Amino acid sequence: MTSVEEPARPGERERVRDAARTQAEILDVATQEFARAGYDGARVDEIAARTRTTKRMIYYYFGGKEQLFTTVLERAYTVIREAEQELDVEHLDPVAAIRRLAEVTFDHHEQHPDFIRLVSIENIHEAHHIAASEKLGRIGSPALDVIRRILAEGRRSGLFTAEVDAVDLHAMISSFCFFRVSNRHTFGALFGRDLVDPAQRTHYRTMLGDMVIAYLTAERASD
Repeated sequence: MTSVEEPARPGERERVRDAARTQAEILDVATQEFARAGYDGARVDEIAARTRTTKRMIYYYFGGKEQLFTTVLERAYTVIREAEQELDVEHLDPVAAIRRLAEVTFDHHEQHPDFIRLVSIENIHEAHHIAASEKLGRIGSPALDVIRRILAEGRRSGLFTAEVDAVDLHAMISSFCFFRVSNRHTFGALFGRDLVDPAQRTHYRTMLGDMVIAYLTAERASD
């Protein structure tokens, strides 16, 4: 006789929801704290004090400071990967499609400055936490598959002349978007220009697309 799993009782369901809410709150505050103070400067005591929990509970859920930071990174990367997966460019021509992909990256980086700080911090630590994360190793980048399809169609149609690797193009787009947020303060201090000035947003967003398209469609000198 096959046993039927009993549905969770109301009290059990509530405990599950409470645990999920508590973990989400911890991750929200931990994201802010790590982005503000860096990995070394962040304190689990401070994160606990700003949440409705205790240091012991944080360790129970996440295992420790290092595991908590890794989980914060995993969640941050998942957000941008989900945005890439939702990208619909199948109905667009290759030029419009690659511009749209660049705009998605531009918008995400602008809207998630903590992501930029976390990535900068992880680079200081030579990607130690990312390299150790099985989840991040599986996430990859859906954008790369999209870029490969767009590049192939662009070359097939004759619109794109450059033999560009998808990872290189992804780096090109990400570099501009990342620099604009990560270096806004030093760039502003040196050159007196705020890269995230709302009045200049359309200008920089369009400039990114123009640079990418110009690179992909430029005439190549014959050998």
